[in-house]
Amino acid sequence: MAEPKLLSTEQIAKHNTAKDLWIVVDGQVWDLTEFAPEHPGGIGIILQHAGHDASESYNTVHSPTLLPNTLTTSKLIGTLDTSTISSAWAKPPPQSNPKAQLKNEKPALSTLISTHDFEHVAEKTLAPKTWAFYSSAATDLVTHKANQSFFDRIWFRPRVLRDVRVRDTRGWVMGREVDMPMIVSPAALARLVHPEGEKAISRGCEAKGIMQCVSTNASFSITEIASSLPPSSSTTPPPLIFQLYVNKNRAHSAQLLQTVWDLGIRTIFLTVDSPIAGKREADERVRMDESQAAPMGQGTPVNDKKGGGLGRITGSFIDEGVCWQDLSPDGWLRRVWKGAVVVKGIMSASDAKRCVEYGVQGVVLSNHGGRNLDTSPPAILILLDIQRNAPQVFDQLEVYLDGGIRRGTDILKAICLGATAVCLGRPFLYGLNYGQEGVEYLVDLLKDELSVAMALVGITHLSQAHPGLVNTGDLDHLVPVVGEDRHPYARKRGKGWRRAKL
Repeated sequence: MAEPKLLSTEQIAKHNTAKDLWIVVDGQVWDLTEFAPEHPGGIGIILQHAGHDASESYNTVHSPTLLPNTLTTSKLIGTLDTSTISSAWAKPPPQSNPKAQLKNEKPALSTLISTHDFEHVAEKTLAPKTWAFYSSAATDLVTHKANQSFFDRIWFRPRVLRDVRVRDTRGWVMGREVDMPMIVSPAALARLVHPEGEKAISRGCEAKGIMQCVSTNASFSITEIASSLPPSSSTTPPPLIFQLYVNKNRAHSAQLLQTVWDLGIRTIFLTVDSPIAGKREADERVRMDESQAAPMGQGTPVNDKKGGGLGRITGSFIDEGVCWQDLSPDGWLRRVWKGAVVVKGIMSASDAKRCVEYGVQGVVLSNHGGRNLDTSPPAILILLDIQRNAPQVFDQLEVYLDGGIRRGTDILKAICLGATAVCLGRPFLYGLNYGQEGVEYLVDLLKDELSVAMALVGITHLSQAHPGLVNTGDLDHLVPVVGEDRHPYARKRGKGWRRAKL
């Protein structure tokens, strides 16, 4: 094989127009003339770097393998002759904004002692758009706030004079033993926080014995994420779950699921609470970098008249027509996926019962972190709804709770009330601010809080947790008593409404 052609900066700089466009990424010179007009983020961001080095901008949002996997080898023109780099050539393009100086540098990881500390550091140190994207929630943030505050309205009923010298936080998730019953929730574009993105999260989870659920909108492909872990086997599959947004082009989703299966992953979370994205005003107010794209998602990031909502725009590929029929024995999902199915986004006992009828293996009680429908029920309230109106669900499905978990005491309350495990999203994105080390540190922190809570409640193993250890009286009046789709007393609708023909 011939050595790559060595190119000087003078040669590269001549190819700086839309009709003749070269860029440098990690020392390799690529011809993007044909690709640039089709770039999901638009041609503008590529033109800014035409004839120059685009490595910093590219690596901020893209996987290193994206260009080699997207373009043919004929588009690789050669390699950069570093001896020819001048200060003028290396100067960032005038359209680029210089990096803002942080008002507060990140404190030492060892000084952080709670998830709230991680969040505070993230607010001060993440890029404005990154913080807006991850911290934002729907409209008035009512559900987002209630996800957390409703845990504070549940009181423990501790038992004393128990021997709690040895405590065990282990649990099970889909037949796999885990060091604590916790799953890292799927989240998009984690590379916005750290260059290693989801790969750092997966390695941290593997090291600490917990599971990670990888988003369809991850910064890296599922293959790259799985490949970053130690080799798995048929008896010890990777500690990964895949989260699926069904693509309007279902053939693309089917192909993606085949890749997931070939990697040894046997469980998917099918997200059903997001046929469209909610209005997240903080995210909309900050314009996005239109070069940001998820390799598996196919959403096209373009600012529009509504704003720069990264969640809304990158989710434009999601099929709004996904329905219960797709989960039936002869439905689309069953034809393309033979593994376990967990339905993510259940918000009522009625739908939880329906999941049992359709033969899925689990449910995630979730309102999408309060990011879609504001004033939808807090996650812990959904758990109580199922306890009151569909308790049989706990005998037939694994029940995961996602939303509002910030403390070890929150984890224990959820387990006491029937949850198999809990899911955390934002805290791990904020932990990722410190890379893999931050992820591992956060797991240890929460595990320690859980262990302390167990001792003070009077149990030594999570199998001993039960509803009698908590007092939910402050929330019980909010739990529906009739279930299904009926209101306790309201029966009439306004005059003039006609039944829609669906």
